[in-house]
Amino acid sequence: MILNHIWGLYAHPKDEWQTIEKRHESLMYSLVHILVVALIPAICGYYAAAHIGWTIGVGEPIKVSQSSAQIMAVAMYVALVTGVFALAYLIQWMAKTFDSKPSFVQSLELAAYTATPILMVGITTLFPVLWFVALAGLAAVCYSVYLLYSGVPIMMNIPEEKGFIYSSSVVTCGLVLLVAIMALSAMFWTMGFGPEYVS
Repeated sequence: MILNHIWGLYAHPKDEWQTIEKRHESLMYSLVHILVVALIPAICGYYAAAHIGWTIGVGEPIKVSQSSAQIMAVAMYVALVTGVFALAYLIQWMAKTFDSKPSFVQSLELAAYTATPILMVGITTLFPVLWFVALAGLAAVCYSVYLLYSGVPIMMNIPEEKGFIYSSSVVTCGLVLLVAIMALSAMFWTMGFGPEYVS
């Protein structure tokens, strides 16, 4: 069943990592997981931006046109899926330094399940108040980092001491990747690809 590890990653993450490690799924399974879970922030973000409106401090909610929201949702979806794949590639590439030789599927599983809380927290955009979404996002990032630290030694079959350094390297690369995506978004925004606001 698709998405069958999600509950375990929240309820008992270390046991669930062991289960994932013992029963590696196919590339298609991991791909479907990413493609389905990445729909949550894209769809919820679209609905919030076009139909509810974002509340930033006091004043009226800020809405964008449906066409702008659709473009933003598609761009977000592509960026999230690409980001998970890039993280999987970095995980596999850095593994050589830590005497581990994971397959790309193993690296993709680690990246996909680690990113799951960040993707699932996209549902909070249905209550589009900036401080609330920011706090929920921060909690999701913290839990994703915890999943990474607990999952790396198990999935990469390395000691916990090496796993800690490896995880720290992956977190650093993930942050650089996130900043790069944000910078690219800002560049497109200033080049005239910004949204059309509606009242």
